[in-house]
Amino acid sequence: MEFHKFSSLCLGALVVILSGCQTAPRVTTPMRAIWVTRYEYKTPEDVTRIMADCQQGGFNAVLFQVRGNGTAFYQSKLEPWAEELGGTDPGWDPLAVACQEAHDRGLELHAWVNVMPGWHGTEPPEDPEQLYNKHPDWFWYDQHGDRQALSSFYVSLNPCLPEVRQYLVDVYHDLIARYDVDGLHMDYIRFPNEPPAIPQGSGIDYPHDERTLALYKHETGLTPDENKERWSQWRTEQVTKLVRQIRDMVHQTKADVVLTAAVGTNPKSSLAHFRDDRRWAREKLVDAVLPMNYVDDPAEFGKRIDGWLADKPPVPVIPGLWFGRHRGMSPEEATEAVRQEIEMAAAKTGNFCVFSYGSLFNTPERAERGGRAERAEAASSQPESAPRPIREVRREILLPYIQELAQGGG
Repeated sequence: MEFHKFSSLCLGALVVILSGCQTAPRVTTPMRAIWVTRYEYKTPEDVTRIMADCQQGGFNAVLFQVRGNGTAFYQSKLEPWAEELGGTDPGWDPLAVACQEAHDRGLELHAWVNVMPGWHGTEPPEDPEQLYNKHPDWFWYDQHGDRQALSSFYVSLNPCLPEVRQYLVDVYHDLIARYDVDGLHMDYIRFPNEPPAIPQGSGIDYPHDERTLALYKHETGLTPDENKERWSQWRTEQVTKLVRQIRDMVHQTKADVVLTAAVGTNPKSSLAHFRDDRRWAREKLVDAVLPMNYVDDPAEFGKRIDGWLADKPPVPVIPGLWFGRHRGMSPEEATEAVRQEIEMAAAKTGNFCVFSYGSLFNTPERAERGGRAERAEAASSQPESAPRPIREVRREILLPYIQELAQGGG
């Protein structure tokens, strides 16, 4: 059956018609969530093991990455298979398997998507159907007319273009309409403009293609150089417009699917990426926010949560935390700091989300690379003579605590 694209006009009309009967989907709280990156599975057996580990570990929600940079880890009708899966149908559908395995264990499955990245790496994609090749006009161009250079980071789609926003809405409509997901989790719902995307001190500014400048001129009567503050505000508004379009589509397609976003902990820093995440929460454009609270110090971690809670957001706050570097600390000391952050997140909000599965459990990526990734991480937080791998220490200290939270309903 031909995929039906939602036009902006139809979406707007449906919002008016249905606004009186829509209710926001219920976010499961307390939420004990974990991010699973696209690098942490390669086979159906990997996904089965991941879901078993998460369920046994006391988690109740899995944010499972299925879109990294304009390629898919599911049978997309619009985008090619991910290069990590060989760029062709691998003979199995990671998202379908993840949904089944998660639900069989009573876990929620949230499809995690990188929204703005269009490609990654120093070499262009080989597939002519990949966005980087198929729609070069949808990417960033600077004030000198040059396309954003490939690098070790992402090159970005241009959310200032209505056709790009509509395409992304269509991609996510296809996903949630055909898969039994509990949520859609948006990452990189911002301008990925940190170095090396924009080299430090280069003065490069994006996007300056003719179409974007014409749209800006039509709406404001200005050029970017005439009012730099208004130019930044306008770009921020385009990202918020995309969030609103995705929200409207989700509510109209499957009203019980939860829409969440990975957000910042500092409003100023968020706005530097044209991500007005406080507004998204305030206006309920998302059903929950996951601040990426990636600091080693539990005291600072708590202050950043308080910053979000001070705004009294009308949607749940689910603090995201990582395992950190904790230089100069033993594995046990470093892991205890992480446990304190989980405890603090649970006490202040009832919720937490851990980044990521591969920092707590062993993965095929680490095994394939001969343990280099694990050794590199371990070297930053434990001496070479340490008797046990750091992940073993983490599981020994953290999993009983998370399981205790699960048993207590907290």
